[in-house]
Amino acid sequence: MRYVFDDLEKIKRSLEGKYLFLFLDCDGTLTPIVDTPDEAIISPEVKKLLISLSQKDNCKIAIISGRSLADIEKKIGLKNIIYSGNHGFQIEGPKIKHEMEVPLGYKKILEHIKARLKEKLFGIKGVFVEDKKLSLAVHFRLSDRQQVPFIKTIFHENVILYLVKNKIKIRPGKKILEVIPPVPWDKGKIVLWLLARQEALSKSGKIIPIYIGDDSTDEDAFKALKNRGLTVSVGHTATSQAKYYVKNVKEVHTFLKYILTI
Repeated sequence: MRYVFDDLEKIKRSLEGKYLFLFLDCDGTLTPIVDTPDEAIISPEVKKLLISLSQKDNCKIAIISGRSLADIEKKIGLKNIIYSGNHGFQIEGPKIKHEMEVPLGYKKILEHIKARLKEKLFGIKGVFVEDKKLSLAVHFRLSDRQQVPFIKTIFHENVILYLVKNKIKIRPGKKILEVIPPVPWDKGKIVLWLLARQEALSKSGKIIPIYIGDDSTDEDAFKALKNRGLTVSVGHTATSQAKYYVKNVKEVHTFLKYILTI
């Protein structure tokens, strides 16, 4: 990966005169990682920046988040952009609303797993189960580090039977474990789907996708857009599929301000 600010002139030349489709993760990208999901707040400065970008004639914005659709819409609070929640399983925006179908019985299984995990994890300080309607997340960022192996064991013990029967999938993240639908869908596929849709609707010529994210789940999007657009990881990781990196959330904001000038 190259540091994005070392290649600004090259990036500018590749983006000038093009229609830009800006895909952004939220937590760890637009906002710093915090102890609990409720604590993440979009600053007025970032909200103003997103508004300005969304009003550019040559730019469309989609927020691609692991949060539930309702949560991410409330968190960002803008009406003229696309929101994709649950890692792409839910989509809503101007003239678009879609929820991926899940297998029959999946939601009932999710309810059962949620009840079991809440029971088994009860009393362990710093861990909580989040119901995101189409997925479940076990957060353990606030847990004692020595408790983490125990938390992971409880999680796997209570999902393994459904996992081996392909009734669910699991996805690890930063201090989080998720139960998701057993459907071949991820952030990479939703980005390509939205991009293809925009290309079919647009008369603006070539569309350049720009994806910025910080999590392991964003790697699917980096891989999908390899050699096709501009991919930026928040933080330098040797194994990342992203072409560029920025050091932190503050540098994400700086780079978005630069895109605003193109």
